[in-house]
Amino acid sequence: MTNIPETGRTPRVQIRLIVIQILVLSLLLTLGGRLWYLQIRNGEEYAEEASGNHVQQVVDPAVRGSILDARGVPIADNETRLVVSASRTDLMKMKDDGKAALAKLADVLGMSAKDVSDKVRLCDSKTPQPCWNGSPYQPIPITDEASPKQALQIRERAEDFPGITAEPTAVRRYAAPGKSNTAQVLGYLSPVTDEEIKKAENTDSPFLRSDQVGRSGLERTYDAQLRGKAGVTRYEVDKLGRVLGEAKADPAEPGANVVTSIDARVQALSEYWLNDAMKKARKELDRNTNENYKADAGAVVVMENKTGRIVSMASNPDYDPNAWVGGISGKDYTKLTGKKSNYPLLNRAIQGQAAPGSIFKVIPTTAAVNAGYDFNGSYPCPSSYSVGGQVFKNFESKGHGSITLGQALEVSCDTVFYKLSHDQWIKDGGIKPKKDPKDWFYKTAHQFGLGKETGIDLPNEVTGRVPDRQWKKDYWKANKDGWCKQGKKGGDYVEKIAYENCLEGMKMRAGDSVNYAIGQGDTLVTPIQMATIYSAIANGGTLYDPTVGKAIISADGKQVEEIKPKSHGKLPMDEKTRTDIDGALADVATKGTAAWRFGGWPQDKIPMHAKTGTAEVYGKQTTSWFATYTKDYSIVMTISQGGTGSGASGPAVRKIYDGIYGLDEDGKQDLKKALLPQPQKNLPKIEKDGSIDSPKIKPYKPEPSKAPKAPQELAGAPANWRRD
Repeated sequence: MTNIPETGRTPRVQIRLIVIQILVLSLLLTLGGRLWYLQIRNGEEYAEEASGNHVQQVVDPAVRGSILDARGVPIADNETRLVVSASRTDLMKMKDDGKAALAKLADVLGMSAKDVSDKVRLCDSKTPQPCWNGSPYQPIPITDEASPKQALQIRERAEDFPGITAEPTAVRRYAAPGKSNTAQVLGYLSPVTDEEIKKAENTDSPFLRSDQVGRSGLERTYDAQLRGKAGVTRYEVDKLGRVLGEAKADPAEPGANVVTSIDARVQALSEYWLNDAMKKARKELDRNTNENYKADAGAVVVMENKTGRIVSMASNPDYDPNAWVGGISGKDYTKLTGKKSNYPLLNRAIQGQAAPGSIFKVIPTTAAVNAGYDFNGSYPCPSSYSVGGQVFKNFESKGHGSITLGQALEVSCDTVFYKLSHDQWIKDGGIKPKKDPKDWFYKTAHQFGLGKETGIDLPNEVTGRVPDRQWKKDYWKANKDGWCKQGKKGGDYVEKIAYENCLEGMKMRAGDSVNYAIGQGDTLVTPIQMATIYSAIANGGTLYDPTVGKAIISADGKQVEEIKPKSHGKLPMDEKTRTDIDGALADVATKGTAAWRFGGWPQDKIPMHAKTGTAEVYGKQTTSWFATYTKDYSIVMTISQGGTGSGASGPAVRKIYDGIYGLDEDGKQDLKKALLPQPQKNLPKIEKDGSIDSPKIKPYKPEPSKAPKAPQELAGAPANWRRD
């Protein structure tokens, strides 16, 4: 046997041992480093995640609070429906992104496969409705009108409908009691977005992915109170998902109820007569265009004089807010937002802007008195007034001789106000104003609250416009480039106007002031602004913030937070001027431009005050305005392209008053028929179980109408009266 020398094997063995040792050491170092990373550096994070893996959350949505009218009648509440929803997360895990499951679902629901798939696609700037604008991790409702048979099919054949659920769910209902729609005031709901969830994370009212949030109207203003707080139950589970026990439970807190000052009966009355006035206006011939009036939009506001609370607020065209419940269809969305829709989502009582016409004249009347003119002085009222070669005519070119300011309101004499405003323009320096011009007519409008929001508790109120010197400058800066480009000294009419505006568009011209004095030109107001002004004249001079919300009452009725009236100022007039204007407006209703609409009115028991207005709009038919008040309420109605104030809006306003006070056409009162002869003061009672003993409301039906009295039959009506 031959011996192999040790020296022949040792080097190779040693090398192998060294390599093995290095590998083992490297492995140990790697494992040690990873262990340090997991347990030391990121230990807390992974411990928290590991703990979370053994806790599952079950969310119990809070029941949204109801919106009630002043007597406790629900105008927005909840009802239980069978809701079919799809989990987008589960659908996206399937090979075909859930298309087969959605097609089967469409067949069961009697819908097209496209309509169902459109419901679960995510909204973006390029995706039209219908689409899902909520969180992609939240179950997406396909329909809230599933039948019990359809729901049973889905639940019994769960293997055919992965990611699909059919459960009874509380959904929003807009009840329309007595056929009172109240759509623009109530608003609507839609799912919360990821962006909103993130934004509200550290607030007192965070969102859950299952939340529906208010997008407009009262649903938006009082969303935090109505929404309540969802309940969350946390369960401990093992790695197989088996429940080991309950870790923590936060019970759901139902949303509070919002009591409004709306009276559903008066709301139905207002909506009916506004719509009726618009339909009748469309049958009347516009002598200027030789076409029927279009009467394409309108609004009416009924306000309590001594509080600013809104009794009714109607806007036309309107819509059914239930269309948004469960997700709006593409067809319905187009009806509400398309170019041919006439935009019914707009609340024209607070978002509709128009020149006010003669109902504006209470402002220049006040401005004239504050500037030193005598209310009972003598002022010429010719049929026309000339300024720099331009002739400004009275309505229907009628003159009334020399009259007082009160009579100028009564017969709505434009030329009196033309001259007053022109004289003040000259005193302020004319086209080259003094350093500190008085600008009585413009400053007074601002003091009346025009050109800014009234403060109503509804979102997206617009400000209107007072076209004063600052506005002229700002408007010129914004448009001068276009004017200068289009303008031509010797061109056509449009080119000449553009040329003049390019050079002097920032200056207040005489014609601007003259037009402004009768609520024309660039002046814009909203119905809610004018209702606030006329109610202030009625109540002694206080400008209230209009409010729809009256109280927040907890679901069990124990906590009541009353929303008290707030004032944002006083009218810029002394008591004598207010009394003088109040008397003149009473004369408008008894022997002036509104008298033919108040024949037989019980003036001795319920004094009526009114002002008519017919505003001219470039390129359109005239806007009808009718502003009125009694000791209790102010009512302002407007109809776009509707004709004259007393002609189009007057009859409807009279009908609303008749319903409120229980009057027949001869002025006889029946308090049993009166809807609201005095403002509602008491709040409705909500029981511990959340129930409300609210009165039933029958749908409004008008009584047969007699033929209106002809103007010449009105006792005391002047021979040269006119229908403004």
